[in-house]
Amino acid sequence: MNQVPGMIAQTIQLALAPVFVLVAIGNIINTLSSRLGRVVDRSRTLQKLHGETQGPEHDAVVREIRIIDKRIHLISRSLLLLVLAGLCIGSTVVLLFVEEFVGVNVQAVAAGTFILAIGFLMNALVLFLRETRHATDALRIPSELLELDRKL
Repeated sequence: MNQVPGMIAQTIQLALAPVFVLVAIGNIINTLSSRLGRVVDRSRTLQKLHGETQGPEHDAVVREIRIIDKRIHLISRSLLLLVLAGLCIGSTVVLLFVEEFVGVNVQAVAAGTFILAIGFLMNALVLFLRETRHATDALRIPSELLELDRKL
């Protein structure tokens, strides 16, 4: 009887590392959701400007709409990968407890789901990096506004 609480405590300790990864995934999802909201708001503004502009101004709007479209796609894919990573982490934790309580050796499966989760997380972070690069490229300040020929 004394051994069961010890096994539970040991399993909880073993499950803590995946849970910390799950918390990190949640924080990244929150960040990406905020970014997606801002990008969608900007896309709505640009869609209104699309019909109201002509010439070079219209071309600038279209260029920005294209960048926004890429950013929305990257954020959406990244969010999907993060959700899949979270599901894999949850599966890992469940498998650890199933192994302890049912007595079935599922360590290889638990390791597989954890490795898969880390793979999804890494891919999501690469997409996040690409999205931030698109965002910063779109926000470059034109050199004529910097007045680099002037000493200040």
